[in-house]
Amino acid sequence: MKTSFLKLLVIILTINISGCKKEQTFTNFKYADKPATITCEGVDSKLYQEALYSFEDDILNYYKKAKKNTSLIQAYSQLIRNAVYGSLKYKDVVSEHTLEVFAALKNENIWDAKNPKSHLDYNSNTLKCLSNNITDKNLKTTFDALISTNSMSPKLFGAPLMNKSGAALKDKHLATYIALDFYYAKLFDVDFTKNQTNATK
Repeated sequence: MKTSFLKLLVIILTINISGCKKEQTFTNFKYADKPATITCEGVDSKLYQEALYSFEDDILNYYKKAKKNTSLIQAYSQLIRNAVYGSLKYKDVVSEHTLEVFAALKNENIWDAKNPKSHLDYNSNTLKCLSNNITDKNLKTTFDALISTNSMSPKLFGAPLMNKSGAALKDKHLATYIALDFYYAKLFDVDFTKNQTNATK
């Protein structure tokens, strides 16, 4: 009797713990009324939508400081170029809202602390979904080839991406990948405890 009771207790606790993990902890949505971005099974699409639009606002606001009429396409192009060449000061770009989103993204199963090229886990289900839905055939072929040969990195994929950064405006799966690998993954290496005055609204 005691054994069956203990088994039942373990099952109930397991269900409760796994249920808690899937609960949405992020609630400060600014972009909930924007068009949906990605459709991937088992993915918190609302959080990734928030992450993408917050990222786009950050880069557009940042590059507009130097040139007021900068378009989102130009912002994507400059972000990718600067990220590939390591010349982007993320503290100057990231907003407080994006840092909130980043804190929630850290709980997603898309990161690999042992990946020396990026903190992103290229073999995660989310990344596979993003890859499967890239609409530009050449970019998709390059992406898949880099993944299959274990050569994927922002630097290597960034080279062909620089010439096709405009594709991100129509392809939200590609845009989400760019946001994750060229922006959010880089934030792991930034110490935000120092000089937080640079973070914008």
